Amino acid sequence: MTDNPKLLSLLGMCRKAGKLSCGHDSAIGSVRSNIAKLCLLSSDSSERLRKEIERETEFDGKKIPSAVLFSTMEEIGSATGLKSAVVSINDEGFAKAMLKLLNTTWEVNQ
Repeated sequence: MTDNPKLLSLLGMCRKAGKLSCGHDSAIGSVRSNIAKLCLLSSDSSERLRKEIERETEFDGKKIPSAVLFSTMEEIGSATGLKSAVVSINDEGFAKAMLKLLNTTWEVNQ
């Protein structure tokens, strides 16, 4: 089962727009510098990575939403051109659109 194809398409557009951080170090850097608006993890990401992202997105009063997708690293890689288990969306508009597609109650903090 994969996520909505629109979500994967949005990930690709986000990457082309330069608003996506792919991979552990890049995503953590975006979170720590308060650039990230949303973090997404692949379905085959490790439990250790999931806990680390959760800890980082909630550290020091931050409330950056994060979600585990149904998509694998391979599927995210096909959409973005970079195979990674975690990505951060660094644009409020893209983040809101993706949260809407994920049918979540999270709101993007400005």
